[in-house]
Amino acid sequence: MTRTEATALLKSEAKRLGFIEARVARADFLTDDAPRLEEWLKGGMHGSMRYMENHFDKRLDPRKLVPGAKSVVSLAFNYFQEPSELEADGRPRVARYAYGEDYHRVVKDRLFELLDLLRTGVGDLDGRCFVDSAPVMERAWAERSGLGWVGKNSLILRKNTGSYFFLAELILDYEFVADLPVADHCGTCTRCIDACPTQAIVAPKVVDSARCISHATIELHGALPREMANALHPWVFGCDICQEVCPWNRHAEPHQEPLFNPGTWVEWSLDDWRGASQSAFDAAFGKSAAARTGLERIQRNVVAAFGSKDLLT
Repeated sequence: MTRTEATALLKSEAKRLGFIEARVARADFLTDDAPRLEEWLKGGMHGSMRYMENHFDKRLDPRKLVPGAKSVVSLAFNYFQEPSELEADGRPRVARYAYGEDYHRVVKDRLFELLDLLRTGVGDLDGRCFVDSAPVMERAWAERSGLGWVGKNSLILRKNTGSYFFLAELILDYEFVADLPVADHCGTCTRCIDACPTQAIVAPKVVDSARCISHATIELHGALPREMANALHPWVFGCDICQEVCPWNRHAEPHQEPLFNPGTWVEWSLDDWRGASQSAFDAAFGKSAAARTGLERIQRNVVAAFGSKDLLT
């Protein structure tokens, strides 16, 4: 099988498995991203995510993750779902990516299947699968491969898709045919910057996680800063504001993955959120990405966003 035939197989099988698209970049050192990453870390913009300080070299060179790597395959998997009536009536909101089962498992299962198909069809190749795991600069690779461009909210955007999709990567020791980057189509638009209630987008394509609602509601342990809590309503896990205002997301279409359909929590009243027991939380969120944040912190967010400020600093 030629490299061209192997690349065609990769892309067709990826689409058959439910991915929006697969694109390829050469597995080189991310020279342009090194100073940006260093500046972002030195500025403390990773907030409480101290793990971002680790494995600096591995984040920039995929060959340190997969010896002999020649290709980084970036893939997109749709998770968009139309807002429900419950979201419109002022109840606690959860970012769309966490509506259903944990994307780490769902998408990675498809990646493993794709890798097995490539080994069968292409021949002897080795590599690893990544879904928001390990020190992989997924947005840099998505941009380099032409899967999309980095929007001013720092997310990958696609002209006919928007941004409501998960990123995934295969780092492989086979040289597929590399794709070219695409142009930035944000133009002069600043809707995401203007809409952020905490001014977390401090410059185009630069997000200060310490100011971000998603970081505060998911990653931050302990008490919430009062100024952050005042901006939470109605978000109690994650935030979609910078995506909801993006004009390109007018093109987003609902996903076709049943495992991403929302759990029973969509029927919860505000009192249900406030008074949920551990068993009720586990039943509603046990398979969701929200399970890792846990009941205690989510109820902290509910209190901050919808009532008493006793848990604030």
